[in-house]
Amino acid sequence: MALKNRYARTAAIVTGSLLLSGGLAQADQAEWRMATPWSGGPWLERDAQGFIERVTQLTDGRVNITAYPSGTLGSALRVTDTVRSGAAQIGHNYVGYDYGRDPTTALLAGHSAGMTPEEYMLWMYKGGAAELYEEYRLEEFDVVAFPCAILGTEIFLHSNKKVETLEDFQGLRLRTSGSWAEVASRLGANTVVMPGGEVYSSLERGVIDAAEWGSPEINRPTGLQDVAQYVIVPGIHQSGGVLECEVNQRAWDALSELDQDMLRLAGKLTVFESWLNSSFADLEAYQELLDGPNEIVQLSDEFLAAVAEETEKWEDEKAAENEWFKRILDSQRQFKNSISVWPEYRLSIGETLGGSR
Repeated sequence: MALKNRYARTAAIVTGSLLLSGGLAQADQAEWRMATPWSGGPWLERDAQGFIERVTQLTDGRVNITAYPSGTLGSALRVTDTVRSGAAQIGHNYVGYDYGRDPTTALLAGHSAGMTPEEYMLWMYKGGAAELYEEYRLEEFDVVAFPCAILGTEIFLHSNKKVETLEDFQGLRLRTSGSWAEVASRLGANTVVMPGGEVYSSLERGVIDAAEWGSPEINRPTGLQDVAQYVIVPGIHQSGGVLECEVNQRAWDALSELDQDMLRLAGKLTVFESWLNSSFADLEAYQELLDGPNEIVQLSDEFLAAVAEETEKWEDEKAAENEWFKRILDSQRQFKNSISVWPEYRLSIGETLGGSR
């Protein structure tokens, strides 16, 4: 059955599962281990655990999953390998960690001058990207994968150097990773890739000038704001993205078609729930930055335009040499073109017209 048809009939499946659950409850239960790259925090304790709870509910307990923190079942940055080998039946992962194997992952994980969280959700579930996602991961990585949480817009930099213009960016010793490391280098930064556990001390000791990590909510417990004077926004390097759930092929094939669809549905529900939770939590966390001692710096329009221009060049180069990259990029660009009319009839999120807040 085509993936598109499977996603389209989700509502009917929910009704059917409720009617059939009594008869299927006696089937053998699947006891799965979930590998993650998260040592704690919202991505493990809220998003991964929320997905697990929905799977239990939607399968009437036929699929039970236990999540394990970073490094327990394998390397934190090689969750895909852990799942593919069967050491874990399922993983909750950031597809961008596989960027070294295939840069196409950046288009799905979120990359510079990309889409917002809201645009990602529309593209995934109405623009056909969820089907492309699953097909791509199965063909290139031998795992069954689908979106499992949304990523909010990140803080561009926590920095000890004020960055406002492209000139300010020249020679900046920047901790980053993935596709942005390539684009940022092309724009003049000196990029450094290092594990998350080393970022705070490196910024504090001046080994690096600046670091990007996550959204306001995700950054708050890291303390980066305590060792870097400037908070640079907006996060054009990562304006949105998704986390994924990826399943071992043999474990997936052992499930009924109904339960396979229930896992996809659990992922979709968790995407929307994570968007609600993270968006609201980001508001509070960013307000703390506004009220605190840090200086908030807005990137210039010229800098934002330079990032967009360089990103487009990078995209075109990758698409010319990678069939999957081109296929997904074409889908993404087509969707972005169709949604470009939004500002003509919709107010920007958070925009106020006159008066005071």
